[in-house]
Amino acid sequence: MNYLAHLYLAKPTADSHFGNLLGDFGGQRQLTQIPTTVKNALDNHYLVDKFTDSHPFVKEAKQYFSPKRRRFAGVAIDVLFDHFLIQHWHTFNQQPLNDFKQTSYGLLGKRIPVMPARMQRVVTSMTENDWFKEYETVDGVGLALDNVAARIRFTNTFTGAAEDITRYYTELDAIFLAFFPELIKHVNQCALEGA
Repeated sequence: MNYLAHLYLAKPTADSHFGNLLGDFGGQRQLTQIPTTVKNALDNHYLVDKFTDSHPFVKEAKQYFSPKRRRFAGVAIDVLFDHFLIQHWHTFNQQPLNDFKQTSYGLLGKRIPVMPARMQRVVTSMTENDWFKEYETVDGVGLALDNVAARIRFTNTFTGAAEDITRYYTELDAIFLAFFPELIKHVNQCALEGA
């Protein structure tokens, strides 16, 4: 899952928001000391990623990407699922999305001083430029994915993933709607950050 989903699955605290994103930035090895609350949130991040990566629905979703892009289909699905979460926000959360984003950005801002350097840069850019606004449209998702493709250190054919997404949008949306409630249930049952 990508950043918005990880924040959605976090507790409404600064430590939880920090830990639930830390897994994408090197995890615990980036910090000399880590509070239990952040460690539990980091474990929750890994739980979400493991459940997502091994889930049959996600494996099915990868098949909708053309062979030349399939190697990075997992990356595309992570960002695309944030898009679908935005599209169906009212189904999963009564709090308006803009309120949730502002609360999350504020909580993350409280932990910027203790974040690893790369995480500081990314979180600052994410919160100042409201990256999730970009994820509202397929064009925005495509732009984000093309930016990822440009940062890959070797020649690749990942650019243009929005073509696959547009072609199979309805099918991929249905997979998200089937998958995401299962992920929420799994996180709640494991309760790594408490009930």
